[in-house]
Amino acid sequence: MTDEFAWLENVEGDDALDWVRKLNALTEGDLFTDPLFEQLRASTLEILEADDRIPMPMFHGDSVLNFWTDAEHRRGILRRMSREAYQAESTDWETVLDVDALGAAEGESWVFQGMSTRQPDRRRALIALSPGGSDSSVTREFDLVEKRFIPPEEGGFVRPLAKGSLTWIDDDTVYVANDFGPGSLTKSGYPRIVKRWERATELDDAVTVFEAEESDVGAGVVVSTLADYPHHTFSRRLDFYTARRWILRDGNLEQIDAPEHGTVSVRERWLFINPRTDWTVDGTTYAGGSLLAANLDGYLSGEREFRVLFAPTETASLATYTFTRHHVVLSILEDVRNHLEVLDLGVWEPRPFTGAPDLWSVAVGPVDPDESDECLLIGDDFLNPATLFIGTVDEEPAVLRTGVPRFDPSGLSIEQRFATSADGTRIPYFLVGPEDRTGPSATLLGGYGGFEVSRQAVYGGILGRSWLARGGTYALANIRGGGEYGPKWHQAGLRENRHRVYEDFEAVARDLIDTGVTTAAQLGTSGGSNGGLLVGNMYVRSPELFGAIVCQVPLLDMKRYPHLLAGASWMAEYGDPDVAEDWEFIQTFSPYHLVDPAKTYPPMLLTTSTRDDRVHPGHARKMAALLTKHGLDVSYWENIEGGHGGAADAPQQAVMQALSFTFLTRHLMPPGA
Repeated sequence: MTDEFAWLENVEGDDALDWVRKLNALTEGDLFTDPLFEQLRASTLEILEADDRIPMPMFHGDSVLNFWTDAEHRRGILRRMSREAYQAESTDWETVLDVDALGAAEGESWVFQGMSTRQPDRRRALIALSPGGSDSSVTREFDLVEKRFIPPEEGGFVRPLAKGSLTWIDDDTVYVANDFGPGSLTKSGYPRIVKRWERATELDDAVTVFEAEESDVGAGVVVSTLADYPHHTFSRRLDFYTARRWILRDGNLEQIDAPEHGTVSVRERWLFINPRTDWTVDGTTYAGGSLLAANLDGYLSGEREFRVLFAPTETASLATYTFTRHHVVLSILEDVRNHLEVLDLGVWEPRPFTGAPDLWSVAVGPVDPDESDECLLIGDDFLNPATLFIGTVDEEPAVLRTGVPRFDPSGLSIEQRFATSADGTRIPYFLVGPEDRTGPSATLLGGYGGFEVSRQAVYGGILGRSWLARGGTYALANIRGGGEYGPKWHQAGLRENRHRVYEDFEAVARDLIDTGVTTAAQLGTSGGSNGGLLVGNMYVRSPELFGAIVCQVPLLDMKRYPHLLAGASWMAEYGDPDVAEDWEFIQTFSPYHLVDPAKTYPPMLLTTSTRDDRVHPGHARKMAALLTKHGLDVSYWENIEGGHGGAADAPQQAVMQALSFTFLTRHLMPPGA
């Protein structure tokens, strides 16, 4: 079948961009001129650039680094102060790198993508910068003392623009994964080759040390910087969920015979295995989602003796695990609420993390896993802004910073409910709204349902101020395809089972209507990326349940998705539409192919980014063109930069947020309703 809108896949094509500008102008003349839009935009920008936000610390010995954006530094500054000053809540920061000034000097729209510092001296850093927020980036070596980039003529490492990475080995050596020319990338567009690169040599002279196959998603390497345990672990990502791994020992790569369908970590003398499916070894079966520990040397020599550090239950799953110098800290979800456990390396007796905050969402991370047992903890929920704590695992943590409320939560409550899906499965969802509900109200339903991503009860100042404080109710569905109940919850929504994800979401929508929380006319939904595919399917599957839909940076054309940018890397999630048997089920959740002009559909807002080099903007463009052709109610807006997040800085984020909430308010909270 001929795709009449295929020309819109030409991202920078003149005809395509003319079409984008035309639709942008229509939306700007409509929604941008609504007085509510400017009110919400200014309110959102105030939150995003507030001076009293928590400056999240990166501890580096006696110093603290922080990356900060505000009204004067829209692309951000890397800044520093002493640890003592930070813990005393000083505001006297020293600027280390000004990304706005760098972009102005170089004539490039740089966006800070992260950094890694050289251990143990922490003087040099590898800083990644992307043009306009795309996934493609450059990496440059930076001196944190002299506060300058080290150019190649002085021996500095500089990785050219591509999807790739640099990883420290030692003071004068890095691993580089990059686009090295024809044949060096996978079909998904990621590096398949890792090279060892010596300081003061040309990148072309770097030596290949590891290769993946062109059909793989990509190749990667992790280097442990722990003194006396310098493990280098290489991986071939066969698809999004499976990998084969090798460890460098005595100059040779030795394959780790662990399940491909899981994660593997090496720490000190230990090997940690987190299988995603049930794994039987020597007659013993370990459940998918377990965490196992084994002696590394013994395992590589053929021993298969494990200590089970975590075993999943029907209601509990392992969200994350992280290491301090002498401990492993587990973050466990019990019916989508966090609690933390600690085990000593080599002892493995679990105990609660002393003083962990009693909130719905708690995140934990080490301060310096090579040197100390200190952790940072962040606790929050829908109505309580984040509080940042610091402490060791067996001591009551101290409060470092307390977040400032961005809206008044009085009269609001958090409730966890359960809906029943089409196959009888219990689906949890959160409901945030008036404590004393007197009748149905405008309700926004969120969800994701993919890639084992768990959606939790975290604070959202913009959501609170733009929606809850204005009388709206918010619901968050923990549907299959996510990771809320571990890998089995995710696998229940893969490929031919994708319909379960959408049935779960519909079950929550119906429960909201049936229990009087809202009505179909007052119920809206919003989602991005895979969440955009979710709400796109709500549009074509069950339009009668929704009064408005916001679809952001979405996948929608599931026939073409593997051929667009990084799409091939997601075939383990959705299937391969070029295989006839797979297309049989994929076509049932390809919204672009399921629009029926004879049907009645709710209004839809489609947004995307020209600079998104992960999910192709052609998905949103073609859907908007198709709906426009059929005379359906669709609004479209495309940010000319911004990457997969849809926005490259706070002003752009404010526009995107205000656009969505203006659209939802117009259709779900009409005047006089």
